[in-house]
Amino acid sequence: ILRPSMAAMAAPPPAEPPVPPGRRRLSLLAVEPLVFLTTLSLGLQGPLATQYLWDRLGADLGYSDRNSTDSSGCGDDNATADPLRQEVEALVSRWNLYINLGSFFVSLFSVTLLGTWSDSVGRRPALILPTAGMALQTAIYLLVMYLELHVAFFLLGRILSALTGDYNLILASCFSYVADTSERRARTFRVAILEACLGTAGMVASIGGGQWRKAQGYINPFWLAFAASFAATLYAAFFLRESVKQKKAAKLLTLSHYKAVYRLYTTPEHPSSRWKLALYSLAFFVIVTVHFGAKDLYVLYELGFPLCWTSDLIGYGSAASYLAYLSSVVGLRLLQLCLEDTWVAEMGLISNIAGLVVISLATTTPLMFTGYGILFLSMAPTPVIRSKLSKLVSETEQGALFASVACVQGLCSLVATGVFNSLYPATLHFMRGFPFLFGAVLLLIPAAILG
Repeated sequence: ILRPSMAAMAAPPPAEPPVPPGRRRLSLLAVEPLVFLTTLSLGLQGPLATQYLWDRLGADLGYSDRNSTDSSGCGDDNATADPLRQEVEALVSRWNLYINLGSFFVSLFSVTLLGTWSDSVGRRPALILPTAGMALQTAIYLLVMYLELHVAFFLLGRILSALTGDYNLILASCFSYVADTSERRARTFRVAILEACLGTAGMVASIGGGQWRKAQGYINPFWLAFAASFAATLYAAFFLRESVKQKKAAKLLTLSHYKAVYRLYTTPEHPSSRWKLALYSLAFFVIVTVHFGAKDLYVLYELGFPLCWTSDLIGYGSAASYLAYLSSVVGLRLLQLCLEDTWVAEMGLISNIAGLVVISLATTTPLMFTGYGILFLSMAPTPVIRSKLSKLVSETEQGALFASVACVQGLCSLVATGVFNSLYPATLHFMRGFPFLFGAVLLLIPAAILG
């Protein structure tokens, strides 16, 4: 009588209640819908927020609306030398810098704290908080547009979102979720699928946002961004199944979470993993820095002379840049049949370098889209590096690892904004595309590291 009772007490409780026949819950294990919704929200906000800053700050300086006429003087030969136009471009670039700086310094602490905390309490809390924060940020952006508040309130919205982890924590938790639920041999492709969701959502947001803004202005697209963030919060709270198998109670506000990230690099489980973690992190840092820096400048580059793109063309351009996510996952899958992951990453870096060189020299719309087309494999290196990093640590350290990767990604955003947004106005007088050429040269560093 006693032995079965003790055995029953020792047996772990089932993770989930039994599912009735005919009712599958596989969809509840999928984190991809959440990634799609949050990226859709972010993809709508990014280009439109930059264009809104352009219009508002240009109006404050007395610069005529770029859409009030067919060209607003942009197509004139002397447009590039217009001091007022250059002042608007520089001012928008600086505000992008301020907003990203504020977001980085706050999220640097919150992402590390919440990401490591999720190793103990589960991934769902670390997904609910940042998605709710993104919804709050979008609501503040809407208030700025409705009430015509100062653009400094954009900075307030980003800081409040950063307190809950922002988009970086969403990515960190989602990649940790994939690591929890995938086998090692299939992890690279699963990570690539997750990144393909980023591209699909970004492409939809870019095409729809550009056309929608041209037809109805800024407010309605931002309402969709708010709805997408709110829907992602509901999905994480009520529909997503927990991926951490053995949850345990853990304090949130404690230094042990930061120490866990520190020990990850200083005293790893296998001593030989230390230098690999450092080198892969450095390669990831350079690649994502160039990616962020170039993406921040695409809209400004396309607005200026001699391209002088309108909202719909900017939307198509953003969609073309996001298309690289989809083409990269297809290329990754095909190349994996005959090449190792590292060589696939090298080919992706070659694609990225060549595309940036063409974009830096683009003076016509067809040449700009040609540069976007050459970037077809540019997103292949990041899932390879994420997968390799994930395989270097144990299952109980995935949250700490991807929290540190998210911090590196946040640092990438800071450095990219500081370097590229400062480099762009400084080089307008001799080569508008110089920052893209500079990024192409930087990509030689991760190519050498991976090689």
